[in-house]
Amino acid sequence: MEVAVAPASIGDAPALKALLEAAYRGDAARAGWNHEADILDDERTAPGEVEALLADPAVTILTARAFESGGGGSLIGCVAVTSKDAALAYLGMLCVAPNLQSAGLGRRLLDAAEDHARHKGIAAMEMTVIDSRDSLIAWYERRGYIRTGETRPFPVLRDPPVTFAVLEKPLGPA
Repeated sequence: MEVAVAPASIGDAPALKALLEAAYRGDAARAGWNHEADILDDERTAPGEVEALLADPAVTILTARAFESGGGGSLIGCVAVTSKDAALAYLGMLCVAPNLQSAGLGRRLLDAAEDHARHKGIAAMEMTVIDSRDSLIAWYERRGYIRTGETRPFPVLRDPPVTFAVLEKPLGPA
């Protein structure tokens, strides 16, 4: 299987939404290690949200597509990079199809996102991760991200409450 990473287009929106839901929520997500299905049970991405992100000039969504010989590419992963200002970008929506997790594709998408930010002159990348997701936070820490000590509230009130840990990584020159 050959994998290509490239920016998404508006035509990718339905497949991106389906991938995000499958990778983060519901029973299908439990096939992988990186899901929120045991914490959250609603939709990961609101209707129209992916289209809005794709239309935002500050956001680049990178996609990973698998190409089999003689066939078209199927969407198997994605990551979003949002320029917050000239020095800082936000990394979000990093996901890989559950049946392909633990094969290095998440790392490849993370590297592509960081390279994209570096080429835009961004000095640091930040992200938020649900603070109870210790194994995911550890995965990011092994890749150079550190907890800033800041937490942010989940955008929707939950019982029990859900909060985000903020992680950041200096990117260095391109």
